[in-house]
Amino acid sequence: MPTILRFAGLRVVVYPNDHRPAHVHVIGHGKEAVFELNCPRAPVLLRENYGFGRAQIGKIRQVLKEHQTALCRGWEEIHGAE
Repeated sequence: MPTILRFAGLRVVVYPNDHRPAHVHVIGHGKEAVFELNCPRAPVLLRENYGFGRAQIGKIRQVLKEHQTALCRGWEEIHGAE
């Protein structure tokens, strides 16, 4: 499971044998959330949340949005373009 971004003690990962659409798993502090990337420019959307609070999700989403281009590129390197 390649880590493609780290911030605030969290890892943003893409599973090599995962399914489409392009998405990332944010893991850390005993919690996990899954965000759809909607590459290349659509909004990053929360799909699943296991333990993060509302404020934490908002901060995570903002960081993912700031790095969306690189995250989409990371997904494509692992899975190919959609």
